Amino acid sequence: MSVTSRYREAWEGFWSEAPKEQGAVFWDAEPALTAGVHLALLEPYLVDPGLPLVDLGCGNGTQTRFLADRFRHVVGADISAAALDHARRADPAGQAGYRQVDAVEKAETQALHTELGDANVYMRGVLHQCDPDDRQPLADGLATLVGERGRVLLVELSETARPLLQGLARGTEGPPSKLAPVLRHGIAPGEVADEAVPEYLNAAGLTLLAGGELSLLTTEHAPDGTRVELPAQWVVAGRAA
Repeated sequence: MSVTSRYREAWEGFWSEAPKEQGAVFWDAEPALTAGVHLALLEPYLVDPGLPLVDLGCGNGTQTRFLADRFRHVVGADISAAALDHARRADPAGQAGYRQVDAVEKAETQALHTELGDANVYMRGVLHQCDPDDRQPLADGLATLVGERGRVLLVELSETARPLLQGLARGTEGPPSKLAPVLRHGIAPGEVADEAVPEYLNAAGLTLLAGGELSLLTTEHAPDGTRVELPAQWVVAGRAA
């Protein structure tokens, strides 16, 4: 079984069991606090806001629908058919389009680029969940999608998020209810060094245009009632001018 096959099966299992309600999944925070915040980081660097926008790793489409209110043509792409079933059911008006795409596979990102042309890409919390052998091919897939004129905004957990998640998982009462299914399906975050993220993008032929730190909100709460926030970094990249 290939690395990608294991990854696909883990996500199929997770999304097949996931509740339909918005906010029931660990990372399914309100779009105004998630994609809305991230979009403000991307917009100053867009060469052409009229390009299609791909929400890569769209999951149940919560952020995709938010983005579809703000861009002319939005496509939610995910490796999991079950995730896309959630997304389509939650979008009966068809605000966005949805595609099953394994962005690690060169032929699949090339096919999507052939369909859409150059695109702007939003990707949140995908790279750190991939197995090490898939990380560079995923960055290469991003470069294929953006082409010459697109930009990519990548938001990834920082190295310091891992011990925080481990602490939650090892709580006296076990993992919180929304984190437990993630761990049960083997979707624990990997260790991606902070400096490795721009390195993957550079190796794919993309140039770092901006970056910084932020907190990635979850839908889970600590025992004291505060929202669980995870340290993250953001990067905007594209082809050099």
